[in-house]
Amino acid sequence: MKVMVNGRNIEVTDYMHEYVTKKVDRLERYLPQIGEVRADLNQNMTRSADDRFTAQITIWANGQILRAEESTSDIFASVDATVDKISSQIRRFKGRRHDNKRRAAHAATREVELVAAEIAEELAVEEEPGYIIRRKQFLVEPMDEEEALEQMELLGHDFFVFHNPQTNNVNVIYRRKDGNYGLLIPSAG
Repeated sequence: MKVMVNGRNIEVTDYMHEYVTKKVDRLERYLPQIGEVRADLNQNMTRSADDRFTAQITIWANGQILRAEESTSDIFASVDATVDKISSQIRRFKGRRHDNKRRAAHAATREVELVAAEIAEELAVEEEPGYIIRRKQFLVEPMDEEEALEQMELLGHDFFVFHNPQTNNVNVIYRRKDGNYGLLIPSAG
């Protein structure tokens, strides 16, 4: 991780540089893919002593940019407050990514559920071979066989489509008439 500390209207001492670097290094625990950090320290010429020193920290991590700015009466307090703001942004950022994955997984299971219901209806109504009347596209989540079996049971379906990371292939787990389960593992012929 590359840390740059710049000062405007203030001389950046070695101690200040070490202080900022130490504080920013702690953020790497929460976001290990941090590539570059820029800290801008500024002394404003204002009448109010409460917001005389400003610290702005910008983080570049995997194409994402996180930025926070804080002004206080002490440069070190400004750095601390800015690092606190950035850490809360990191928590929100990581939570949003986790929630998006969870939403995508839920949407995929919903799609599989709808497709299975439509297939069951079509098979019940049609006795002679027919035509493809509808195509459905859905997200196939990576999971092992036990997780897929559990998802199928939770949904109450007779089959479940999933991506098996062990075989790096799309598999289908299904319920057999004898109460056991089968696993379809396609291979190119």
